[in-house]
Amino acid sequence: MTTSTAAGATAFTVSPVLPSGETDLQSTSDSVDSGVSPNLRGDRTPQPEHIRHMLFGTLAAVQTTIRHLHHLGYAEPNDWSRPISTGRANEVMAILTKRIRLG
Repeated sequence: MTTSTAAGATAFTVSPVLPSGETDLQSTSDSVDSGVSPNLRGDRTPQPEHIRHMLFGTLAAVQTTIRHLHHLGYAEPNDWSRPISTGRANEVMAILTKRIRLG
């Protein structure tokens, strides 16, 4: 999913993310095929999953978006990676991996 923010940064959400940091594309189709979510144990206790957010934009736009998400109570600013240059003029990227519980 891609979302543009008012500050001009572009946010990408990639999910789910395995604990190793790799995206698990198979789990989405598994949960649809079997009717049982792959993130549930036999005792029906939800297991945590990871979701990764990526922001692309100017340094100011990325920092403003991170502050806005903090203001909304979604993530702490220190939970984001340091801004990483993308190699494009005036563009950086910041990444947040967040642990969530489904259900």
